[in-house]
Amino acid sequence: MVEGFHDVRFPTSIALGSRGGPVRRTEIVTLASGHETRRARWSQSRRQYNAGYGIKCRADIEQLVAFFEAREGRRYAFRWRDPFDYRSTVDGQSITATDQTLGTGDGSITSFQLVKRYDSGGVTRTRPVTHPVAGTVLVALNGTPLIDGTDFTVNTQTGSVEFVVAPGIGAAVTAGFEFDIPARFDTDELVIAIQATGGSVPNIPIVEVRA
Repeated sequence: MVEGFHDVRFPTSIALGSRGGPVRRTEIVTLASGHETRRARWSQSRRQYNAGYGIKCRADIEQLVAFFEAREGRRYAFRWRDPFDYRSTVDGQSITATDQTLGTGDGSITSFQLVKRYDSGGVTRTRPVTHPVAGTVLVALNGTPLIDGTDFTVNTQTGSVEFVVAPGIGAAVTAGFEFDIPARFDTDELVIAIQATGGSVPNIPIVEVRA
Protein backbone atom coordinates (compact mmCIF):
# COMPACT_ATOMS: atom_id res chain seq x y z
CA MET A 1 0.00 0.00 0.00
CA VAL A 2 1.26 3.47 -0.91
CA GLU A 3 2.07 5.77 2.01
CA GLY A 4 0.53 9.23 1.87
CA PHE A 5 -2.08 8.28 -0.73
CA HIS A 6 -5.36 10.01 -1.61
CA ASP A 7 -7.78 7.60 -3.28
CA VAL A 8 -8.82 10.05 -5.99
CA ARG A 9 -7.98 10.06 -9.70
CA PHE A 10 -6.14 12.84 -11.50
CA PRO A 11 -8.61 14.55 -13.90
CA THR A 12 -9.01 12.03 -16.72
CA SER A 13 -9.82 14.69 -19.32
CA ILE A 14 -6.36 16.20 -18.77
CA ALA A 15 -4.54 12.85 -18.48
CA LEU A 16 -5.89 11.77 -21.88
CA GLY A 17 -3.75 14.43 -23.55
CA SER A 18 -0.57 13.59 -21.65
CA ARG A 19 2.66 12.20 -23.04
CA GLY A 20 4.84 9.59 -21.40
CA GLY A 21 5.13 5.91 -20.63
CA PRO A 22 7.36 3.26 -19.07
CA VAL A 23 10.94 4.09 -18.11
CA ARG A 24 13.71 1.57 -17.48
CA ARG A 25 17.11 2.01 -15.84
CA THR A 26 19.89 0.03 -17.52
CA GLU A 27 23.55 0.21 -16.58
CA ILE A 28 25.81 -0.24 -19.62
CA VAL A 29 29.57 -0.71 -19.43
CA THR A 30 31.60 -0.65 -22.66
CA LEU A 31 34.66 -2.88 -22.40
CA ALA A 32 38.05 -2.15 -23.99
CA SER A 33 37.17 -4.67 -26.70
CA GLY A 34 34.09 -2.68 -27.63
CA HIS A 35 31.75 -5.29 -26.23
CA GLU A 36 29.12 -4.27 -23.71
CA THR A 37 27.81 -5.62 -20.44
CA ARG A 38 24.28 -4.57 -19.50
CA ARG A 39 22.53 -4.79 -16.16
CA ALA A 40 18.98 -3.80 -15.29
CA ARG A 41 18.91 -1.61 -12.20
CA TRP A 42 15.12 -1.86 -11.83
CA SER A 43 13.11 -5.08 -11.89
CA GLN A 44 10.02 -3.15 -13.06
CA SER A 45 9.44 -0.15 -15.28
CA ARG A 46 8.45 3.14 -13.67
CA ARG A 47 5.96 5.25 -15.59
CA GLN A 48 6.56 8.96 -16.11
CA TYR A 49 4.31 11.50 -17.87
CA ASN A 50 3.90 15.17 -18.68
CA ALA A 51 0.26 16.14 -18.24
CA GLY A 52 0.85 19.66 -19.56
CA TYR A 53 -0.09 18.53 -23.05
CA GLY A 54 -3.61 17.79 -21.79
CA ILE A 55 -4.43 21.38 -20.78
CA LYS A 56 -6.94 22.74 -23.30
CA CYS A 57 -8.77 25.59 -21.60
CA ARG A 58 -9.02 27.79 -18.50
CA ALA A 59 -11.40 25.30 -16.85
CA ASP A 60 -8.68 22.65 -17.10
CA ILE A 61 -6.21 24.96 -15.36
CA GLU A 62 -8.67 25.68 -12.56
CA GLN A 63 -9.30 21.97 -12.10
CA LEU A 64 -5.55 21.25 -12.12
CA VAL A 65 -4.77 23.94 -9.55
CA ALA A 66 -7.46 22.64 -7.20
CA PHE A 67 -6.12 19.08 -7.55
CA PHE A 68 -2.52 20.23 -7.04
CA GLU A 69 -3.38 22.23 -3.93
CA ALA A 70 -5.40 19.36 -2.42
CA ARG A 71 -2.45 17.00 -2.93
CA GLU A 72 -0.02 19.62 -1.54
CA GLY A 73 2.25 19.29 -4.56
CA ARG A 74 4.46 16.23 -4.23
CA ARG A 75 3.26 15.31 -0.75
CA TYR A 76 0.30 13.05 -1.51
CA ALA A 77 0.07 10.39 -4.20
CA PHE A 78 -3.10 9.74 -6.18
CA ARG A 79 -4.63 7.56 -8.87
CA TRP A 80 -3.45 8.16 -12.42
CA ARG A 81 -5.19 6.77 -15.49
CA ASP A 82 -2.54 5.86 -18.05
CA PRO A 83 -4.32 6.70 -21.32
CA PHE A 84 -2.25 4.08 -23.16
CA ASP A 85 -2.38 1.15 -20.73
CA TYR A 86 -5.19 0.77 -18.21
CA ARG A 87 -6.90 -2.53 -19.05
CA SER A 88 -6.13 -6.22 -18.67
CA THR A 89 -6.59 -6.80 -22.39
CA VAL A 90 -5.57 -5.04 -25.60
CA ASP A 91 -7.35 -1.93 -26.80
CA GLY A 92 -10.59 -2.62 -28.63
CA GLN A 93 -11.33 -5.90 -26.87
CA SER A 94 -13.81 -6.38 -24.04
CA ILE A 95 -12.48 -7.26 -20.60
CA THR A 96 -13.12 -10.88 -19.66
CA ALA A 97 -12.52 -12.94 -16.52
CA THR A 98 -9.82 -14.94 -18.34
CA ASP A 99 -7.61 -12.08 -19.57
CA GLN A 100 -4.75 -12.63 -17.12
CA THR A 101 -3.57 -15.70 -15.20
CA LEU A 102 -3.06 -14.99 -11.50
CA GLY A 103 -1.94 -18.44 -10.44
CA THR A 104 -3.02 -21.98 -9.66
CA GLY A 105 -4.96 -23.11 -6.63
CA ASP A 106 -3.47 -25.51 -4.09
CA GLY A 107 -6.48 -25.95 -1.83
CA SER A 108 -5.17 -23.60 0.88
CA ILE A 109 -4.08 -20.25 -0.64
CA THR A 110 -6.94 -17.74 -0.65
CA SER A 111 -5.07 -14.59 -1.76
CA PHE A 112 -3.91 -13.90 -5.34
CA GLN A 113 -2.26 -10.74 -6.69
CA LEU A 114 -3.63 -9.06 -9.81
CA VAL A 115 -1.00 -8.90 -12.55
CA LYS A 116 -0.66 -7.96 -16.19
CA ARG A 117 1.70 -9.78 -18.53
CA TYR A 118 3.51 -8.34 -21.52
CA ASP A 119 4.60 -10.86 -24.17
CA SER A 120 6.97 -10.26 -27.07
CA GLY A 121 9.34 -12.55 -28.96
CA GLY A 122 8.94 -15.41 -26.53
CA VAL A 123 9.76 -13.21 -23.52
CA THR A 124 7.17 -12.41 -20.84
CA ARG A 125 7.35 -9.67 -18.24
CA THR A 126 4.86 -9.66 -15.36
CA ARG A 127 3.67 -6.40 -13.80
CA PRO A 128 1.88 -6.36 -10.43
CA VAL A 129 -1.38 -4.37 -10.55
CA THR A 130 -1.97 -2.66 -7.21
CA HIS A 131 -4.81 -0.22 -7.85
CA PRO A 132 -7.65 -1.86 -9.80
CA VAL A 133 -10.76 0.20 -10.45
CA ALA A 134 -13.59 -0.77 -8.12
CA GLY A 135 -16.40 -2.64 -9.86
CA THR A 136 -14.35 -3.63 -12.93
CA VAL A 137 -12.62 -6.79 -11.64
CA LEU A 138 -13.88 -10.06 -13.13
CA VAL A 139 -12.55 -13.35 -11.72
CA ALA A 140 -12.87 -16.94 -12.88
CA LEU A 141 -11.80 -20.41 -11.76
CA ASN A 142 -11.06 -22.80 -14.61
CA GLY A 143 -12.91 -20.37 -16.89
CA THR A 144 -16.08 -20.23 -14.77
CA PRO A 145 -16.94 -16.65 -13.73
CA LEU A 146 -17.32 -15.97 -10.00
CA ILE A 147 -19.42 -13.39 -8.14
CA ASP A 148 -17.76 -10.35 -6.60
CA GLY A 149 -18.71 -10.02 -2.93
CA THR A 150 -19.92 -13.61 -2.73
CA ASP A 151 -17.05 -15.75 -4.01
CA PHE A 152 -14.26 -13.17 -3.68
CA THR A 153 -13.40 -9.60 -2.70
CA VAL A 154 -10.83 -7.20 -4.16
CA ASN A 155 -8.58 -4.81 -2.25
CA THR A 156 -8.43 -1.73 -4.49
CA GLN A 157 -5.40 -0.41 -2.56
CA THR A 158 -3.20 -3.48 -3.06
CA GLY A 159 -4.69 -5.42 -5.99
CA SER A 160 -5.16 -8.54 -3.84
CA VAL A 161 -8.02 -10.89 -4.72
CA GLU A 162 -9.28 -12.69 -1.61
CA PHE A 163 -11.32 -15.86 -2.09
CA VAL A 164 -13.96 -16.93 0.42
CA VAL A 165 -13.01 -20.54 -0.26
CA ALA A 166 -9.48 -21.45 -1.36
CA PRO A 167 -9.36 -22.50 -5.03
CA GLY A 168 -8.91 -26.25 -5.35
CA ILE A 169 -5.70 -28.00 -6.30
CA GLY A 170 -4.81 -27.26 -9.92
CA ALA A 171 -7.60 -24.70 -10.42
CA ALA A 172 -6.63 -21.93 -12.87
CA VAL A 173 -7.21 -18.50 -11.29
CA THR A 174 -7.76 -15.76 -13.88
CA ALA A 175 -9.03 -12.19 -13.92
CA GLY A 176 -9.83 -9.18 -16.06
CA PHE A 177 -9.94 -5.55 -14.90
CA GLU A 178 -9.29 -1.87 -15.37
CA PHE A 179 -6.57 -0.30 -13.26
CA ASP A 180 -4.94 2.97 -12.25
CA ILE A 181 -1.34 3.74 -11.32
CA PRO A 182 -0.35 5.21 -7.94
CA ALA A 183 1.45 8.40 -8.89
CA ARG A 184 2.40 11.86 -7.64
CA PHE A 185 3.41 15.24 -8.96
CA ASP A 186 7.15 15.39 -9.54
CA THR A 187 7.22 19.12 -8.79
CA ASP A 188 6.12 21.43 -5.99
CA GLU A 189 5.59 24.29 -8.43
CA LEU A 190 3.07 24.93 -11.19
CA VAL A 191 4.20 27.51 -13.75
CA ILE A 192 1.09 28.83 -15.50
CA ALA A 193 1.51 30.86 -18.66
CA ILE A 194 -1.24 33.42 -19.30
CA GLN A 195 -2.42 33.53 -22.91
CA ALA A 196 -5.24 35.12 -24.89
CA THR A 197 -6.99 31.74 -25.01
CA GLY A 198 -6.86 31.41 -21.23
CA GLY A 199 -3.43 30.03 -20.45
CA SER A 200 -1.29 26.91 -20.41
CA VAL A 201 0.84 24.85 -18.04
CA PRO A 202 3.66 23.53 -20.25
CA ASN A 203 5.20 21.23 -17.67
CA ILE A 204 3.22 19.01 -15.28
CA PRO A 205 5.54 16.09 -14.47
CA ILE A 206 3.84 13.00 -13.05
CA VAL A 207 5.80 9.98 -11.78
CA GLU A 208 4.65 6.52 -10.71
CA VAL A 209 5.00 5.66 -7.03
CA ARG A 210 6.14 2.17 -6.04
CA ALA A 211 3.42 0.39 -4.11
